Amino acid sequence: MHQCLILAVTLSLTAAAGFTRVNYRRVTNAKILGFDWKNCGKPDDPAVLKNLSVSPDPISIPGDLTASAAGSTSVELTAPLSVNVTLEKEVAGFWVTVPCLEEIGSCHYKDACDVLNQLIPPGQDCPEPLHTYGLPCRCPFKAGSYSLPQSDFYLPHVDLPYWLTNGNYRVQGVLGMEGNELGCLKIALSLHSN
Repeated sequence: MHQCLILAVTLSLTAAAGFTRVNYRRVTNAKILGFDWKNCGKPDDPAVLKNLSVSPDPISIPGDLTASAAGSTSVELTAPLSVNVTLEKEVAGFWVTVPCLEEIGSCHYKDACDVLNQLIPPGQDCPEPLHTYGLPCRCPFKAGSYSLPQSDFYLPHVDLPYWLTNGNYRVQGVLGMEGNELGCLKIALSLHSN
């Protein structure tokens, strides 16, 4: 399930991030050819993504999004559950690191469980389609396999400058607990805002 959290964080960070400090890296492949993801942790990491698909490509904001995901964790994920996010945007052929501004961007989140509780207060049902499929949306996440069948979402309009939502992005999320890395996920995606 942590991969669903990373996907949600990725999409929200991408839609709301800005940058002032620049960390340039030359782009070796100037175009992201479609949505892509991969596990980037150690082979024995307990939390892994097994499948993730997102369409359309590029992702349109506002617009409809279809996604499915499957992953597993061999350990229970409990608070505090840290997440280190590195967000980059392609700008003029360079990858620019989006710094952490107001807890959005390339940030360290000390407790993703607390973030989830702020987004979906305890006692409130998990949002659809998680609720329909019996998927948890807050900690703890029990050890086991989690699967979100192909589901439709609507991404609402976000009032941001065009350069912030249009473009190619890369995000890496590293999940940790009690000083141990539990999993790592890299995602590449393109966004288009109307």
